[in-house]
Amino acid sequence: MKLKSSWLLMLLVSFVLFLAACSGDGGQKSDEGASDETESTEESTEESSEEAEESASGEKVLVFARGGDSESLDPGSTTDGESSRVTKQILEGLLEFDKESFELKPALAKDWEVSDDGLTYTFYLEEGVTFHDGTPFNAEAVKINFERWADPEHEYAFADDGFVYSMYGTMFGGYKGDEGHVIEEINVINDYEIEFKLSQPLGFFLQNLGMSYFAITSPAALEEYGPDISEHPVGTGPFKFVSWTKNDSIVLEKFEDYRVEGLPKLDKVIFQVIPDPSARLIALRSGEVDIMDDLNPDDAAVVEGEDGLTLLTRAENNFGYVGMNTEKPPLDKKEVRQAIRYAIDKQAIADALYAGYATTSKNPLPPVYLGYNDDVEDYEYNPEKAKELLAEAGLADGFDIELVMSPTSRPYMPDPQTVAEIVQNNLAEIGVNVTISSHEWAPYLELTQNGETELFILGWSGTNGDPDYFLSSLLHSSNKGSSNYTYYENPEVDELLDRAKRAVDQDERADLYSQAQEIINDDSPMATLVHSTPVLAISDNVINYVPHPSTSESLAEVDLAN
Repeated sequence: MKLKSSWLLMLLVSFVLFLAACSGDGGQKSDEGASDETESTEESTEESSEEAEESASGEKVLVFARGGDSESLDPGSTTDGESSRVTKQILEGLLEFDKESFELKPALAKDWEVSDDGLTYTFYLEEGVTFHDGTPFNAEAVKINFERWADPEHEYAFADDGFVYSMYGTMFGGYKGDEGHVIEEINVINDYEIEFKLSQPLGFFLQNLGMSYFAITSPAALEEYGPDISEHPVGTGPFKFVSWTKNDSIVLEKFEDYRVEGLPKLDKVIFQVIPDPSARLIALRSGEVDIMDDLNPDDAAVVEGEDGLTLLTRAENNFGYVGMNTEKPPLDKKEVRQAIRYAIDKQAIADALYAGYATTSKNPLPPVYLGYNDDVEDYEYNPEKAKELLAEAGLADGFDIELVMSPTSRPYMPDPQTVAEIVQNNLAEIGVNVTISSHEWAPYLELTQNGETELFILGWSGTNGDPDYFLSSLLHSSNKGSSNYTYYENPEVDELLDRAKRAVDQDERADLYSQAQEIINDDSPMATLVHSTPVLAISDNVINYVPHPSTSESLAEVDLAN
């Protein structure tokens, strides 16, 4: 039987209503960024020439323009949305989400059962499915993948500089041998039946299995490529990996033996990096690309009325923030962090950069989610209050600090450079001298994960419809050095999040998450800025493209008009 809880249905309805209401990422760049943009535009033109030749031969080639490159194509090894956007096409998991919501659907598992005590999950797998390398998909392949994510000592646990599969640890309570690890054992019943036994209930276990991070890689490919699997993904998805030119393009081609008859519709997909939103829009208008994500909200009204283009939106399923490394002085003082929150005029940021496609945020969780606490006190723009708090912290004369960012536009932040400059000006008013440091996307993520930053600009988009993905990923101490970029640690928050993770009753979970938000709000490890409604644009020749709230949607059913 397939279990669906009332809270999830309410969440899905909220998403649908929000999408209906909202239907109808041009920032300044460093010289280095401008140079990269020029090179990418030239390379994009070359790619478009190749596309024209392929189209002339009858091939359907879709070019998807995006702001930044992928970090890794081994899906469990990254939290990066640009990586998931690509791996979603190549690899599949046991379950998947509906096109427009987080409602679960069968994928490589055609059906499943859950025991009454919520501790045993049995999955019945699709038969006759092959990986792109021709080897068979079966229960043993599923077991191997889950075991490599769970065990840092596994022969296929390919870790760079000690990095583990962080999202596995976040979503399943740790790793093999950890007290909180909920997957007790995995049993292969036969080639097409597999059983997961949990040590304790996990309220969102099935939701996790729809996430792109837990897609299944060919065991033969793991053996062949070893650590290089991050650049040679092999799955069962609608498209096969062809090539990756770093900071330029990733090329995929149709998998002729895909398990769903008649899919995919396209012959080839090219993910093209064009860092500047304005340059992406120019490429879309000229026909060089077919889809562009992270449209500058200021351009939305123009695109909406432009012949040949269609404006689309994603659900408000994210938040952008200024992170504060709580282990670095003076950010290790709560009063300093609170002062920074009072000093930032987030309403001005929303008004200046989002053209009505954003609301200010006070919690690190979108309002439509289970357990959202609307009663916490917001940090309204108040420079005088900020100065008082700095004086309490012994820093009445201010201090110097570095703000690190990447100019790469994101769904939650289309113009990070301008946001950084607004924050710089806001903090200058309270005596805090901010130096802005800009980096390309992948190295920037490495800096923040390694705790090498003081202030930084980032955000988070939901990928499974559950609040734990936001709160535990970003703020549980066990995730410091992976997805907890602020290096925040509060034992009371950890305990609340752990209890909520394992509770089955959704009202109980909501209350626990609400309590955690009160403490987090007071501790202020980050200055939340906005929840955005991301806007994107497509050419009218694109058929059946549906943007998903998670920012990673399958292109299997997408087609191009003749």
